[in-house]
Amino acid sequence: MAEFNDVYDKNRRCTGRVHRRGTPWRFGEYGLVVCVWIYDGAGKLLMTMRAPEKSFSGTWENTGGAARVGERSLQAIVREVFEETGIRADEKDFRLLGHTTRRRLHFDHYCLKRTDPIENIVLQPGETVDAQWFTFDEIHAMIHKRKICKVIAHQFLEFEATLRSLSEEKT
Repeated sequence: MAEFNDVYDKNRRCTGRVHRRGTPWRFGEYGLVVCVWIYDGAGKLLMTMRAPEKSFSGTWENTGGAARVGERSLQAIVREVFEETGIRADEKDFRLLGHTTRRRLHFDHYCLKRTDPIENIVLQPGETVDAQWFTFDEIHAMIHKRKICKVIAHQFLEFEATLRSLSEEKT
């Protein structure tokens, strides 16, 4: 079944047009992608491994994906977290880290505190094949060994200082 996304302009305004996923974007069109770093409050981040049939197969990533037609950013991240990990969260549970734009995509970056045991994580067939909690040092080693794709590695490094401070909060 075809998936459609809202089309945004360079200023993040929804244009009212839609884009069919997998087709080229036109000049001046942008999509919205949501990403979340799930942290445990003890210095670890949850990452999933991409399925073999996906681009960058076998690499580790944070949870996220494209917002669908009509979805607000927070609605999209709640859906993506549940789809890819089985973790149920409310919109109020997410903290916005920031916004970036890269190529033809606007990214909304979030974090979410959870302490779910790894055996409770439910992987999404065709999307994810493994999940693990990693320390910051382990993530740096994976970046060095190219076990995390460049885009995700860049996002991690951009938000690392904030993630470190949050991941060690004992709230």
